[in-house]
Amino acid sequence: MLLRDARADDAPAILALNEAFVAVLSPLDPPRLAHLARQAARYRVAEHGGRVVAFLLAMREGADYDSPNYRWFATRHPRFLYVDRIVVDAAAQGRGLGQALYRDAFAHALGHEVPVLACEFDIAPPNPASARFHARLGFREAGRQRLGVGKEVSLQVLEVAGGMPPARA
Repeated sequence: MLLRDARADDAPAILALNEAFVAVLSPLDPPRLAHLARQAARYRVAEHGGRVVAFLLAMREGADYDSPNYRWFATRHPRFLYVDRIVVDAAAQGRGLGQALYRDAFAHALGHEVPVLACEFDIAPPNPASARFHARLGFREAGRQRLGVGKEVSLQVLEVAGGMPPARA
């Protein structure tokens, strides 16, 4: 498995991954992805056998991003790295790719003296796998936000100075 910066020619694979999990993400089309890629402080993919099997897209404070979740963090944290989305292909799950991408984002935050790694996951409808995954990485809930009828998210933070728990198999 190779972690690397995303390239423009990765867009079809990234869009397909996003679409496969659109029920727990927001939709993406090519112009929206291009805009987010330009705003991203960290835009990484995991490649296996020459194929993109996972990606992470994260923004720093000051990005031109209209996400209500990003804006929630922006009003509360002067410096942060917000993981907007992370997706691992269903066939590649359980191999530690999500954890590797988060550790990469954490190392980026640490290296740039960014004190908070931020993200969110759905609690209505529930996403218990994401809740367990983020808890294992040391995230804690900082708030909740309703996003329309039947949708609520748990807004999560990880204090970078506190470190990440050791990797688990």
